[in-house]
Amino acid sequence: MRRVSVTGERIGLRDVTRADVEALHTIYGDPEATQHMPFAPRSVAEVCGLVDQAMEAAAAEPRRLYALAVVDADRRHVIGVARLRVDPDLPHSAEIGFGLHPDQWGRGIGTDLVRLLLSFGFKQLGLHRVWGARSPANLPAQLAMLTAGMVEEGRIRHHMHTPHGWRDSIVHAAIQDEWTER
Repeated sequence: MRRVSVTGERIGLRDVTRADVEALHTIYGDPEATQHMPFAPRSVAEVCGLVDQAMEAAAAEPRRLYALAVVDADRRHVIGVARLRVDPDLPHSAEIGFGLHPDQWGRGIGTDLVRLLLSFGFKQLGLHRVWGARSPANLPAQLAMLTAGMVEEGRIRHHMHTPHGWRDSIVHAAIQDEWTER
C-alpha cells in the first residue's frame, strides 16, 4: 500500500486514520461545514465508517480513492478533509472534493488545498485531467478552484440529490498540459 504524504507551505495531506475520526467529525458533523455537501451532517459512527472505507480503499490495487486528512503544517492538527477519486473507466481522470473546518474559512486555505490536490494528481499520479463539482451557492469553493488554476466548464442540472432536494453542480477542471503550478 502506497501511503500519501504531501506537504505545502501552510498545509499538508496524508491518508486518514482511525485516530482522525473525532477531528473529521468536527467537519462532517457540522451543519455549517456541510451546508454545500450533498448529505446531512454525519454522526461519529458514520464518520468512523467513512474512515474504515477510506482505509480499505487505500489498500486496494489499483488504488482509485484517496481520502486525505488536511493538516496544519505547523501544528499537524486535522483542519479539513480532501478526496481524489480516479475514474476506473477513465484512469487518466479524477474527481476532487474537499471540506474545511469553518474556523479555517477566509484564509486562502481552500486555494492551497486545491493546489496540493492538483499537484498530487498531476505529478504523483500522472493524471491528465482533474475535475470537481461544487454547489452553485458555494462561492468560496469557486474562488479556490479558479485561483488554483481550474477552469469553470459548466453546469450539470439536478446533479446531486441533497436533504433539501435536487441541486445543480458547477464543474471546474484542470488539464495537465495547461496547468501550471502557482
